[in-house]
Amino acid sequence: MIAMPRVMLSGLFALLCAAFVAPLHAATPHDAELTALVDALGSGDFEATTQAVKALAASGDPRAARVLGALSEGRLLSVQPGGGVVLARPDGAHVHPMTEAPIALSASATLEKIKVNNRLRREIAAVVGGLTLMSPDAAQRLKAAEAVLKSRDPAMLPLLDQALKVEPEAAIRAVMSRARATTLLVSDGPEADKLAAVALVAAQGDRDALSLLASLAAVPGPVAAAARKAAGQLESRIALWSVAQNVVYGLSLGSVLLLAATGLAITFGVMGVINMAHGEMVMIGAYTTYVVQEVIRSAAPAWTDWALPIALPAAFIVTAAIGMAIERSMIRWLYGRPLETLLATWGISLALQQAVRVLFGASNQEVGNPAWMSGSIDVGLLTITAARLWIIVFSLAVFGVLLVLIKRSLFGLQMRAVMQHRPMASSMGIRTPRVDMLTFGLGSGLAGLAGVALSQIDNVSPNLGRGYIIDSFMVVVFGGVGNLWGTLIGAFTLGITNKLLEPHAGAVLGKIALLVFIILFIQKRPRGLFALKGRMVEA
Repeated sequence: MIAMPRVMLSGLFALLCAAFVAPLHAATPHDAELTALVDALGSGDFEATTQAVKALAASGDPRAARVLGALSEGRLLSVQPGGGVVLARPDGAHVHPMTEAPIALSASATLEKIKVNNRLRREIAAVVGGLTLMSPDAAQRLKAAEAVLKSRDPAMLPLLDQALKVEPEAAIRAVMSRARATTLLVSDGPEADKLAAVALVAAQGDRDALSLLASLAAVPGPVAAAARKAAGQLESRIALWSVAQNVVYGLSLGSVLLLAATGLAITFGVMGVINMAHGEMVMIGAYTTYVVQEVIRSAAPAWTDWALPIALPAAFIVTAAIGMAIERSMIRWLYGRPLETLLATWGISLALQQAVRVLFGASNQEVGNPAWMSGSIDVGLLTITAARLWIIVFSLAVFGVLLVLIKRSLFGLQMRAVMQHRPMASSMGIRTPRVDMLTFGLGSGLAGLAGVALSQIDNVSPNLGRGYIIDSFMVVVFGGVGNLWGTLIGAFTLGITNKLLEPHAGAVLGKIALLVFIILFIQKRPRGLFALKGRMVEA
């Protein structure tokens, strides 16, 4: 064997390694084109960057979605001087955007974040959606189809056609079909395809579809005529859904008024007391919910979702105790003097508001929704939030329990006896002062439960109850003083009417119109819808 110099052996070994390794790392023509497109993202010109984004999307390469996602997140950096683009990883390393191979930067190189404006972000969201239309994950495909539906980019039509051919899920295929029809209407496609797309967009039935059809109606031609007809039908359908949505809001408002007005109807019906501090009982119930939530968050965070059920009995007990204390200390001396009770309870309401401002401050306090009260249910264009749905169910449940208490319990029998004829009830051995105290406490406790419900849909502040006291009085007068069924019908009637009037007359004028209606109604039926019967009442 002939000995070879060490230098020649080393050179031969290097050549063999290069010959073996180079094919593994050499970029294919396709990779070279993609790398050039990625480098074009750092050109600094928004128009050139947009064109590079579209070209990357048109390549169909799954790595393009990752690169464009990094661009939208601000993780693509331009290398200066010399150009080129690198990807900044969370660990601080810089890698090639396509291959993720580490890149060694020179000491003189500087990195600049590639700027992205809102228009470019929308473009990126659309093309990334198109790239993930073929994802094996159904949730990703649905998200991609919704992104394309919002973007209406004609460049996505070929990808949509390809994805529709292989999509197995009917729900995702329906979204893709709507996305294709919506995109087709803003493209330069055949007129026959656009006419078919008009019908499909109209079937989508939402306000975005109405806006698109309305924009097409101004252009002359058969497509515009079909769009005008579909837009008119869709507008009528959306108007009906809007009425249904306002009815749902009215039921939610009526359920809160039911809780607040029921306690007011009981105290006014039994004792004849005009309690202007009833709204402050609602406020105290809401603040009790806030305190319970804060205590549980600090002491037992795992029980946070149970803060609301725990706050229900706490709010009832606190407000009932305050109500009984007010009745024993002041109201008991003012029976039969309605003007004095009105002034006294108004002064109590001011004192309670100021006390709450001293304890909790004048700013709003946040009461969070538990997980089981979060989210919403969509029925067509109707959206029912879980919180409002639970409030409606809760108010009806409280109303049912109250009916059983009044009709089936000894206390309910005594309360009805005092309401109908106080002297006769007293002569039969009923302790009317005790019934008065418990009745006032029950009415205040019901107001506290209304505060718990309100804390889930309104801001908790010292003025919380003030906005509902007038409405509660209107419910009591409209339904019939002291009549629970009248209070139920009055609460939901006024709640729904209020919400139906607001879109047309505004919140203030709607309230005024409702107040005028109540005044005219009382002129015809002074005792409300359902008047109480009894010797004392009829005297």
